[in-house]
Amino acid sequence: MLTNSILNYPNRGKWGKSSYRGNCSGFIIRDLLEYFRPTKFLEVFSGSGTGEQVAKDLGIQNSVHLDLINGWDALTDEIPTGSDFVFSHPAYWDIVDYSTQRGNFHQNDLSNKMPYDEFICKLDKVNAKIYQCLVNGGRHSLLIGDIRKAGKYFSPIKDMSWIGDIEIHLIKTQHNTVSGRKNYNGKFISIAHEHLLVFKKNHVWHVPIKRTITKSFDLRAFEGMTWRDLIQAALEHLGGEADLSSLYEVISDSKKAQKNPHYKEKIRQTLQLHNNFESVERGRWKLSIA
Repeated sequence: MLTNSILNYPNRGKWGKSSYRGNCSGFIIRDLLEYFRPTKFLEVFSGSGTGEQVAKDLGIQNSVHLDLINGWDALTDEIPTGSDFVFSHPAYWDIVDYSTQRGNFHQNDLSNKMPYDEFICKLDKVNAKIYQCLVNGGRHSLLIGDIRKAGKYFSPIKDMSWIGDIEIHLIKTQHNTVSGRKNYNGKFISIAHEHLLVFKKNHVWHVPIKRTITKSFDLRAFEGMTWRDLIQAALEHLGGEADLSSLYEVISDSKKAQKNPHYKEKIRQTLQLHNNFESVERGRWKLSIA
């Protein structure tokens, strides 16, 4: 039963194949179906059949379940029916290789090795297709997790397009994860949650879309940078210690310096005022964060 924004299912239930990696708990599909009570249930990325078995247990006879494992290509094939409720559980990038689960390779498998941006682009294409098949008032419920790879953290829900009106954002705790069973050297916080987003179609033609755009800026171009912040960054840039002439040169291109004809005097004053900066010798300073 859905009662709050935290979902916790310690076991996955009797539905689907426990040996099929990446299968979600059937309880989450059951609870969603009992909460929304759709007329036409459609499942995309149905995997080993968890959703279909849940639907049968609930007496739902006309559900549709699509996956590469039964010959349906999410990128090129049409969704064969309209729906007022779609549940999708896509690959979490290439964390699980689903070709080994199916026993064959497919060029349009979203779990294939590919750049992260390409994965997000393909996920957007599928999500757009799902939204288009919804009847007005219908919902797309998407379950997906975050990823840590090669020392970087990736969150698909922050990078994918949000198509439709966000209605609900639930956090699902994960159990029996591979990372949770490993021992790691040093400090490591394993990912133990997934995101369940419910998007609603509130207009036949009009569709709201939100996209994340990542841009890089030079902090020196920010008007809100303080003199202390600028000097700290300059000292870090120069290896933690520098003479005044080097500091002047690095900071001279900043917006703050360009607006102040006496920026050199301001730099010297700021060095004297803050205990984050320590004089090594006359005209030379080092960063001291303690």
